Amino acid sequence: MAENKITQREINNIVWKACDTLRPVMGSEQYKDYILTLLFVKYLSDVWKDKVEQYRIKYPDNEEMVQRQLQRERFILPEISNFDYLYENRSEPNIGEIIDIGLTALEDANRSKLAMVFRSISFNSETVFGQTKQRNAIMKNLLVDFSALDLQPSHLEGNDIIGDSYEFLISKFAGESGKKSGEFYTPSEVSTVLAKLVDPQPGNRICDPTAGSGSLLIKMANEIEGKNYSLYGQENNGSTWALCRMNMFLHEQDSATIEWGDTINNPKLLENDNLMKFHIVVANPPFSLDKWGADTAASDQFNRFHRGVPPKSKGDYAFISHMIETTYEDVGKVGVIVPHGVLFRSSSEGQIRKKLIDENLLEAVIGLPANLFFGTGIPAAILIFNRGKANNKDVLFIDASREFESGKNQNKLRDSDIEHIVSAYKSFKTATPLITEKGTIVEDKYSYRATIADIIENDYNLNIPRYVDTFEEEEEVDIKATHTNITVLKKQLTEVENQMENYLKELNLI
Repeated sequence: MAENKITQREINNIVWKACDTLRPVMGSEQYKDYILTLLFVKYLSDVWKDKVEQYRIKYPDNEEMVQRQLQRERFILPEISNFDYLYENRSEPNIGEIIDIGLTALEDANRSKLAMVFRSISFNSETVFGQTKQRNAIMKNLLVDFSALDLQPSHLEGNDIIGDSYEFLISKFAGESGKKSGEFYTPSEVSTVLAKLVDPQPGNRICDPTAGSGSLLIKMANEIEGKNYSLYGQENNGSTWALCRMNMFLHEQDSATIEWGDTINNPKLLENDNLMKFHIVVANPPFSLDKWGADTAASDQFNRFHRGVPPKSKGDYAFISHMIETTYEDVGKVGVIVPHGVLFRSSSEGQIRKKLIDENLLEAVIGLPANLFFGTGIPAAILIFNRGKANNKDVLFIDASREFESGKNQNKLRDSDIEHIVSAYKSFKTATPLITEKGTIVEDKYSYRATIADIIENDYNLNIPRYVDTFEEEEEVDIKATHTNITVLKKQLTEVENQMENYLKELNLI
């Protein structure tokens, strides 16, 4: 019955409690990999258990047929990789090694989907978990913690609960990890805004060149009806790449291609020795990355930096340049999250910005509230580039920086804030381009439709306050009334002081 189904909240609570086993020995930026890996194994094991039960009901007394059907499933679970097997061996003196062997077997049995995913993690590491006695105790406690979970799909409240729990945990780890968390997680609300702005369609090829844990790609997929699309990504951090692969699998995005490597210096998404092209490219790249590869950019074999080489210490336009060069001409769209410096910094960045605008690629500049992102309190902006603008040379500016829900550690975009941004952008897309030299206010103190003449007049500076006037006039002071109030207050103060003096005299204190 429905009331017996396990809920996402219950899963979240059990797994979050399991983190207590690892907190004393490592920080969350490290233990997230072990917790999420065990959750992944537990889920695969429980799905497998469900399948075995179903096939044994369907083919009673025919174990050969049951095993044959299991071999056709979307993954294969070797006996030594099964969570139940690991749990049964929880008291063995080499339990860490047993878990590692099980993970390797799981990889080998599912090479097309899980190859190399567990190679950067070891549950038998003395460096990570300490000497044998302590390590064994930790492993045993972890397995006991996870044994409380029942993740059989037939026992879950909904099909996407496990994927949502994975996302929940990733976001919780990001909240704990501080600055480093920005490397693997984009807040869900920001991913939602970006996905709705670029509006992916059936048949699209979609890429995130700085994929992190894959949450942005999953949000993109959720915007499309059906499964007629293809997802691609690249991630430089090995453990984060593994997280992304597992996250894709848990969200049933098995066919997603996620490569491991440095997108700028070693792009892996290639086709016929050229950069692979996409309908949509979205990313939340590392802000102002230092030492991104400027020394070799001028001789880039893919000529991605033909508009100019960004400064050595700020790689923002390196990622933007890569993203634009990997979209299809005439139809490609780019959505990228950037620090505000990208909008106005001069020198080589100013030259690249000017060329992008002159090529009529920039479509929208959207300022977001401060303190939305883990690890940094600075406000960010979303830039939308569109290679299919045709004769429309206008650019939309939105100042959404004042619309958010304030939080203790992190601010958050509400549904109404997201809707406001998206509806303003959609209205801009459907409106007739301006034929005037000067742009127009679309919504007072919120959005402005700029012409190319506006932008040239501002020397290609895209700083949002140059276009969206958010100045609030102070209420006019009534000098006469204020003077009267001061006079009354002075009189009252004198009366109180006299009264106090009388009281003190009565008490013989003065």
